[in-house]
Amino acid sequence: MAHYRQVGEVPAKRHTQFRDPEGHLYYEELMGEEGFSSDSSLLYHRGVPSAIVACEVWELPDQSRTPNHPLKPRHLKLHSLFDAAADAVTGRRLVLGNNDVRISYVVTGTAASPLYRNAIGDECVYVESGSGTVETVFGTLAYRQGDYVLIPRATTHRWVPAEESRLYPIEANSHVAPPRRYLSRYGQLLEHAPYCERDLHGPTELQSTGSDEPATDVEVLVKHRTSAGIVGTAMTYATHPFDVVGWDGCLYPYTFNIDDYMPITGKIHQPPPVHQVFEGHNFVICNFLPRKVDYHPLSIPVPYYHSNVDSDEVMFYVGGDYEARKGSGIGVGSISLHPGGYAHGPQPAAIEASLGAEFFEESAVMVDTFAPLDLGEGGLAAEDPAYAWTWAGRGPDPGDDPAVFSNS
Repeated sequence: MAHYRQVGEVPAKRHTQFRDPEGHLYYEELMGEEGFSSDSSLLYHRGVPSAIVACEVWELPDQSRTPNHPLKPRHLKLHSLFDAAADAVTGRRLVLGNNDVRISYVVTGTAASPLYRNAIGDECVYVESGSGTVETVFGTLAYRQGDYVLIPRATTHRWVPAEESRLYPIEANSHVAPPRRYLSRYGQLLEHAPYCERDLHGPTELQSTGSDEPATDVEVLVKHRTSAGIVGTAMTYATHPFDVVGWDGCLYPYTFNIDDYMPITGKIHQPPPVHQVFEGHNFVICNFLPRKVDYHPLSIPVPYYHSNVDSDEVMFYVGGDYEARKGSGIGVGSISLHPGGYAHGPQPAAIEASLGAEFFEESAVMVDTFAPLDLGEGGLAAEDPAYAWTWAGRGPDPGDDPAVFSNS
């Protein structure tokens, strides 16, 4: 989004000579989107940003996907996915994905991740718990529980947790931005938007390489695409990517905390688009937060049953007590996947129980996709196989073919 920032020193005019105190030229790098036709920033490096001395294959974590077939709703218990030695990049477990977006989960220790950049699309990482910093070529971002960390495509960065952090990376094959309906034609967030520029926190200080870090032969893990699909390469650079002395522009990483989102409510039940916070190509991100609920005297506060005609719905339950799911086994740390072609809604007992409610104390992050989602290895490992039958109040018929009720 077009919200100008400057950090460090930049010359008075772009694309002109800019020298250090000894008279050496700094190297200007334009980082821009859509082939010089969209947002960009100019970064000034001490070293040549394209100087690599080696590249090798980086074997990515398991990226395999299993179709949701036979079609059924799924409950995935993400808190069962835990590796005490994981870092925020190489420890990611793929939960769900398609050719537009991939959703992972990782529980980190306090070890820093490798230097990394995603050359496929923007990353929107939700911080379920924990705190720390994200060191980037643009400078340092602090993160805390409830933050969305937005990292533009091809931004070199690393995660440095201060404590165990539970992260929910949403990796796009596109850019991720605020919904267009909330932006002016010049890119400013409008008055009816549920958040504004004051809530977006970009880097304010440049990231030092540190005296104990190598200044040369620095490895960066790069996730990218080939005709064979998503792959990884480890590139070794002649100089450290964090050698930036200044930058300015409208493209940079930032954080937005879920508590700064102002929920939109109404007299009767409001549909999910009013909860939207970001969008990418063929998917949207919404958050459902503590809020006053419908105030019509005959209102039904929980959702009506609905068919996802054009989309798969993924709900990650991150706090509170989710009213519509009472009795289903879903709790904090759960994901529900309600696929297109399947009508879903509240557990039957939750409808009557919600009547007269004035406030819901619940928090969830939702991803709606417009292409079917497959299950990753992490999703298959975390599944609660009983969930699909909870609306009917029973499990599958023991006489039925067990393959019909398998994960695949």
